Amino acid sequence: MTTTRRYGQSPLWESNNRIQVTESAVADLRGFKSGTVNFKLALWDPRTNGMRYLKTLIFNLAAGLSEANRARLRRIRNRDVGDPITVRYDGEDVCMDYLEAVLELEFMSGAVPLDGLRVLEIGAGYGRTCHALMSNHDLVSYDIVDLDNALRLSRAYLGAVLDPGRFAKIRFHSVDEVDALPADQRFDLCVNVDSFAEMNAETVRAYLDLVAGRCRYLYVNNPVGKYLDPSLDGHAQGAEVVALALRTGPLLDVIDIHDNRAVEAQSRRFLAAYRPGDDWTCVADARAVPWTFYWQALYEKNTPEKGGREQTDARS
Repeated sequence: MTTTRRYGQSPLWESNNRIQVTESAVADLRGFKSGTVNFKLALWDPRTNGMRYLKTLIFNLAAGLSEANRARLRRIRNRDVGDPITVRYDGEDVCMDYLEAVLELEFMSGAVPLDGLRVLEIGAGYGRTCHALMSNHDLVSYDIVDLDNALRLSRAYLGAVLDPGRFAKIRFHSVDEVDALPADQRFDLCVNVDSFAEMNAETVRAYLDLVAGRCRYLYVNNPVGKYLDPSLDGHAQGAEVVALALRTGPLLDVIDIHDNRAVEAQSRRFLAAYRPGDDWTCVADARAVPWTFYWQALYEKNTPEKGGREQTDARS
């Protein structure tokens, strides 16, 4: 006669106990929380659940948006171009890129009135910052400086997502054309999101000199330093790419990017590294959510009233 156990294990847990949560595996506490036992009991295995964790991050970030940022996000049309990884929140498809973009707009607008500005962006990627800014603010012009392949992508993408009137305000410049900009051309705001840290330090310095001579404000959002933790990505792109990454940018210190005190301490070096000149002041800075080791800062060129040298008139 077969007896059915009233509180017995399901077929699923019969399999789990045979393969992962075995008698021998639970007999040793060493390392069990970061191994297969706990990946069945409490966590999804991060080695194979990257998409699950990414979508959870996007979902929770969307849930925490303020009403003002929800309005900013809704004003950005055609975010579905390019088939982004999204979650559904309050009836809208939401992706990580534009969640970051509206948080950046919130930070910038807290320090600088963004309407009516002439903007220069150095390293625009596919153009999401430009898309977000132009969808939320009435800008006079938007100039993008980038490498040729990135320019091809951003020109095509922005042409697809913006209306003709806004797109007509954008000018695209290759890095080889920067020195050919008219000598009297000025910008109100320069933006750099996640590209200074991927340039040679000498190139960053040249761009900061350009900003110092032509701009009134600078917004920077970049890592505070480097990390060397193969558990994060298995160094999947290879040792050569890791070595290249470790020696680019102005901040080469290797830190624990998941130690808030280490990141906070390194942020002071970040603020010094990206200050365009002695006559510039950092008027706002903060960690750039959601990433643990990214920092953002807004610098302003001092006016004579603030005790600095005479600033360049951004509207001349």
